[in-house]
Amino acid sequence: MIMKQICPSADEILFAFMRDQDGVETAFHRLSAQEPKCGFGLQGVCCRLCTNGPCRITPKSPRGVCGADADTMVARNFLRAVAAGAACYLHVVENAAESLRTAAESGRPLKGTEVLAELAAALDIPEGDLHPRAAAVAGAVLNDLYLPRNRKMAMVEKLAYGPRLARWRELGLLPGGAKSEVFDALVKTSTNLSSDPMDMLIHALRLGIATGIYGLELTNLLNDILLGEPQLSTRPVGFGVVDPDYINIMVTGHQHALLGPVQEGLGEPWAVELAREAGAKGFRIVGCTCVGQDIQSRGGEVFAGHAGNNFTSEALLATGGIDLVISEFNCTLPGIEDICRRYRVAQICLDDVAKKQNADYLPFNPAEGDSIARQVARAAAENYRRRRDEVPVNVPGHGRSSSLAGFSERNLRAFLGGHYQPLIDLIASGQLKGLAAIVGCSNLTAGGHDVFTAGLTRELIRRDILVLSAGCTSGGLENLGFMSPEAVEWAGERLQKVCRELNIPPVLNFGPCLGIGRLEMVAAGIAAALQVDLPRLPLVLSAPQWLEEQALADGAFGLALGLPLHLAQPPFITGSGLVTRVLTEDMEKLTGGRVIVEGEIGAAAEKLEQVIQQRRSALGI
Repeated sequence: MIMKQICPSADEILFAFMRDQDGVETAFHRLSAQEPKCGFGLQGVCCRLCTNGPCRITPKSPRGVCGADADTMVARNFLRAVAAGAACYLHVVENAAESLRTAAESGRPLKGTEVLAELAAALDIPEGDLHPRAAAVAGAVLNDLYLPRNRKMAMVEKLAYGPRLARWRELGLLPGGAKSEVFDALVKTSTNLSSDPMDMLIHALRLGIATGIYGLELTNLLNDILLGEPQLSTRPVGFGVVDPDYINIMVTGHQHALLGPVQEGLGEPWAVELAREAGAKGFRIVGCTCVGQDIQSRGGEVFAGHAGNNFTSEALLATGGIDLVISEFNCTLPGIEDICRRYRVAQICLDDVAKKQNADYLPFNPAEGDSIARQVARAAAENYRRRRDEVPVNVPGHGRSSSLAGFSERNLRAFLGGHYQPLIDLIASGQLKGLAAIVGCSNLTAGGHDVFTAGLTRELIRRDILVLSAGCTSGGLENLGFMSPEAVEWAGERLQKVCRELNIPPVLNFGPCLGIGRLEMVAAGIAAALQVDLPRLPLVLSAPQWLEEQALADGAFGLALGLPLHLAQPPFITGSGLVTRVLTEDMEKLTGGRVIVEGEIGAAAEKLEQVIQQRRSALGI
C-alpha cells in the first residue's frame, strides 16, 4: 500500500507531482514509516561487532560487555563511517586515474592540456610530450593511493596549501597511503582493538585530508585533463529537459570518467542513425545526482540538462520519459528498481559498486569505451522501441529555462581578471560580507527535501553573503532558481549591486560534490593572495542536509582545513560528551575548524554571519 502522507520539499512542483502519482512509492513516502528513529542509533551508542552484543549504552549500562564506554563506541562508529566515505571517494579517483592512464598510453586526445601542464609542474614531472606526461601524472596518483600507511603520500606535500601543510605536519596529520589509511581504520575499529577515542578522531582527520586532496581535488583535475575543463554556460534544468521525441538515458553516480566515452559515442553519426531507426530523433543524456552536474559543467551535444539531485531520481523515472538508467556510483537509490520495473525502464550498471538487482552489468574498461557506448546505445534504442507507445509520458513543467553553471577554480579566477583581488576588494570594501560554501547532500529529515538548504541560502544571500554551492545542494538550488537571473532580487542590496555589475546570480554553481575540492582551491587562492592561513578567511562552510558517510569524510576535510562547518543535524556522536566536545569546541584549538550544529534556519544564518564578522574584524576589514 502506498502511503499518501509524503515528506515536504522546497520544490513545490516536484512535491505536487509525487503527491499526485497513483501507486508510485518513493523515499518521500517511505520516510514516515521509519519513525520514530532509534535513539541509540542517533546518539551513536550501539555496537554489534561481536556475539556478546548488540550492546547499547544507557545510564544503567554505561559500558558494553567488553567494557567499551560511550566515548569509545561513538568514536569507533564515527571513524568507521568516515573510512567508508573516504573509500568511496578514493574508488572514484582510482578509476579516473586508470582512465587517464589508459587514454595517455593509447594516444587518445586529451582535452585539458593547460590543467595537465599545471598539475605536472606542481608534481615536478619533467616537461615533455603530452601523453607520457599525462601517464606519469596518473601513475603518480595511483602510486600514492597504494602506499603502505607508514609512507606518506607525496602529493599531499606538493598540492596542499603551505600554511595548512605546516599545521598538519605539526599535528601528525599527514596521511600515509590512502587505501592503507582506510584499511587500518577498519582494523582499528574492530572487536577489542582501539579504545582511544582521540586517536580515532585524529585518524578521521587523516582520512579527511586523503579524501580532500585525492578524492575531491585530484578527481576534478584528472577529469579536467581527460574530458575538458568546466565552462560557464546557461542551461535549462529540471524535469523539463526530458524530451519524449528522444531516447532519454538517465545517469546516476559520480564518475564522469566512466560516462565520458558513452556521452561521446551517443553523438556519433552511427548513434543518430540507430536512434532514428527506433523512431526517435536521437539520444539524450539526462543528468540526475552528481554526475549529471559534472556533465552539466562540461556540456556536450547529447546532454539534455540536469534534472535534479539524489531524491528526485524516483520521481523522474515516474514521468515515463526515461528509457534507460546508467548507474556507476551513488546516489543510486534502491527504490528506483521497482519504479523501473513498473515503467519498463532498462538498467545498465558500469561499476558493480552500484549494481542494481535488475540491471545488466556492463563492466567499464577504459580501453573499450567505444564498445561500451555501442552496447548502451543498442540497449536504449531497443527499449525505446518496446516501451514508448505503451508507457504514458507525463513530464511536469518543472525547473528553470536558464541556469548558470560551470564554475571552477580556474575559470572563476579568469572571470575576475586572472586573480582573486577583485573578489578580495569586494569583501574588504563591505560590498560582500564574505563567502559561504553550501555543499553536500540533500536529505529528507532537516525540514524536508532541500528545505533547510534553500532556506539557509536565501537567508545568507539576504545578508550580502555570496554563496558557492557544490553537491546535491546545487541540483536543488538551481531547480528553485537560485542560479537564475531572478535570484538577484532575493539578495541583499549590496550583493544585488555586485551581481548586476558582474552579471552573476547570488549563488555560484560549482557542480557536484567533487566541486567541494574546487572550493578548497578557491579558498587557498584567496588565502595566498592575503598571505594568511585558511582559518582566518571570512568564509564559512555548511553541509546543511548532509546524508551519508561520504559527507562525513568531506566534513573531516573541512575540519582539517580549519573551516567552521555548520550542520543542521549532528552526526551520530551525541552519546559521547568527549567526541561532541572535541568536534564542536576543542577542534578549533587544533586545526582552527569546528562543527556548528544548528537546526533552525534563521539561527544558523545568524551564527554563520557572526563567524564571518569575527574574521573580518580579525583581518581589520
